[in-house]
Amino acid sequence: MTSPHATIQLNQAAAHGRRTQLRPAPLALSRVVQIVSLLLFFSLSCTTADDTTEQQRFFEAKIRPVLVEHCYKCHSADSKKVEGGLLLDTAAGSRAGGESGPAVVPGKPNESLLLDAVRYQSFEMPPNQQLPESIVADLEKWIRDGAHDPRSGEHSITEDEIDIEAGRKFWAFQPPQPSAFLEGQDTSDSARIDALIQRHFKDRGLTANIPADRRTLLRRLHFDLTGLPPTHEEVLAFQQDKSADAIQKVVDDLLSRKTYGQRWARVWLDLSRFAEDQAHIVGNNKSLFYPNAWRYRDWVIDALNNNIPYDQFIRLQLAADLIDSQKETHRAALGFIGLGPKYYRRNDLAVMAEEWEDRVDVVSRGLQGITVACARCHDHKYDPIRTEDYYALAGVFASTEMFNQPGSKKDKKDPENSLHIIREGKAQDLAVMIRGKVDHRGDVVPRGFLQVMFPGERKSFSKGSGRLELAECITDPANPLTARVIVNRIWQQYFGTGLVATPSNFGQLGQRPSHPELLDDLAVRFVQNGWDLKWLHRQIALSSAYQRSSDINAASMETDPTNKWLWRMPRRRLPIEGWRDAVLTAAGRIDVDTGGQSIQPDDPVERRRTVYSAVSRFDLNPLLARFDFPDPNVHAARRVETNTPLQKLFLLNNLFIIKQARYTAELVSGGTNEETVEAQLVTALFAQTLQREPDEVEFETAVQFLKNQPTALPQLAQSLLVSNEFWYLD
Repeated sequence: MTSPHATIQLNQAAAHGRRTQLRPAPLALSRVVQIVSLLLFFSLSCTTADDTTEQQRFFEAKIRPVLVEHCYKCHSADSKKVEGGLLLDTAAGSRAGGESGPAVVPGKPNESLLLDAVRYQSFEMPPNQQLPESIVADLEKWIRDGAHDPRSGEHSITEDEIDIEAGRKFWAFQPPQPSAFLEGQDTSDSARIDALIQRHFKDRGLTANIPADRRTLLRRLHFDLTGLPPTHEEVLAFQQDKSADAIQKVVDDLLSRKTYGQRWARVWLDLSRFAEDQAHIVGNNKSLFYPNAWRYRDWVIDALNNNIPYDQFIRLQLAADLIDSQKETHRAALGFIGLGPKYYRRNDLAVMAEEWEDRVDVVSRGLQGITVACARCHDHKYDPIRTEDYYALAGVFASTEMFNQPGSKKDKKDPENSLHIIREGKAQDLAVMIRGKVDHRGDVVPRGFLQVMFPGERKSFSKGSGRLELAECITDPANPLTARVIVNRIWQQYFGTGLVATPSNFGQLGQRPSHPELLDDLAVRFVQNGWDLKWLHRQIALSSAYQRSSDINAASMETDPTNKWLWRMPRRRLPIEGWRDAVLTAAGRIDVDTGGQSIQPDDPVERRRTVYSAVSRFDLNPLLARFDFPDPNVHAARRVETNTPLQKLFLLNNLFIIKQARYTAELVSGGTNEETVEAQLVTALFAQTLQREPDEVEFETAVQFLKNQPTALPQLAQSLLVSNEFWYLD
């Protein structure tokens, strides 16, 4: 059975946020709408590194095994006779085709003869039996999405034995080391960051940007640490505070707020593919849904606010029920695995194998930054991960049961009142499923960890399912990846791109670190400081690199146009959570209370933060789906950004934004007098939405607009709430 994973074509907009200025009058409402529409409709798209990584994973999991099993016998370089002159064991051969034409035409399923053949249309391949519809659908999707195919050369079917010792020499599997460049230097933690960045400037002819102005920096800090904007009063107070520790005081204050956990929990929920249902439903059967998934979300928020050390944070989510002192207090943490995708036909081995792959994938990519699931059907083609490694991990989850723990005895069979977690099942080791086929078994593999991660042979697990032993391997300070991966994920949130630009793939197909010494130095000190996440946030936020302006320096831009060397702070667009919460804040309606059941974020009267949104694998809320919320069926390495016409139409016409603009207008219109009403309204509106005063042109234009149309304050508010300046962090 093929997992019904939805996929997302990743597009990234090359939008550049600029301060929105109201053009000189006369400004009719229609003119405002035209200006906003024209500014927002411009878009470009490009493919991200994570898009390629996901396509690679799909090819290795769904396409290569099918070609090997069903096509290579007659259509490979090792065939006794190559039928029809068609080679399907290389990308070039598939595209060139044989006597009848191209077998694969990327992006064009209807022109690809391979699909005709497996559909039994112009040809009938494989000749002995038609492939299942699910496999045909995978082939069609692969071709439609561009037919990503890493195979090269004339012969690609010979499989080389993986050399684990050689694999351990790859940078990601080497233990991180503190910076030798800084050895003996008495520098603060954040100063170490700056020293390891700025050492690259001189040789490359780069000049670091000056610090950002105080308003820009405070908005940046508030959004990055809490996901909410500062008030205008907080901006004014920060601008007036000339003390040496002014920035540190702000950072410490923001880290102590409960809104910190709400903002950063969403990052974790992305990678843990948090959702409250399944991607499928049979009739009205909701028995596999998770009505109390919100309890896991609340646990994550509370854990981050309480600053649980990251190693313990992981252990609890994998094995809280096996840690005596934590069994009851942290049982909801087991939703990390317990809320994963589930399929009907619960005892069908093919179905369960799909579920085990999900668990292996979310743990390996999410916590270790490596694509272990690619080894389900064959040894990993690029990384030192054997098929046996995959089944050693899968055995842990085969020995684990998904479980609805009742809230009380009377709730025993009612998932509506249960906690959706995991528990120990019957311990079992799995046999290798050759080419991923459940009815074609190889050797049995003891439950255990990845051999490449520690010296010697693969670590085997013997205590129950092995979940606690797995958690200990992942959080072992000698594990070369765990600290690096989380440091990189947090860095990515601040700078838009990680020090490793492929945050869930530190393997051969992932990108190499831009600043390897910095990544390692941060990872080592993160562990030395007790896996303290707030310590890590503090060091990044207090660094000069983070506090730089985002202005364009022509000379540095020519040398380093992608800002790889971090001479400036990149301009970043708010995620949908940040934008919606900022709109509610401007309207004076935000409710920052923590905890509780899920909401519908596009409800105009809903006031709670967007992190509490209902997340459906089956029918994702349109507001979330439209603004690049990740697919909750699978682990999300990062958010992507698109810029589409539907987004712009929403910002102009949706009832949610129209009502919030009205609330904002009502909020700022109190206390004005008739003689200076327009001037006061414009000044108050800019302070409420953008935390600044309007410049001269903005002020005069907006005042004239309101004089011409006295009832148009909500429209003026809406134009600011959807402006680039509101959406983007400088």
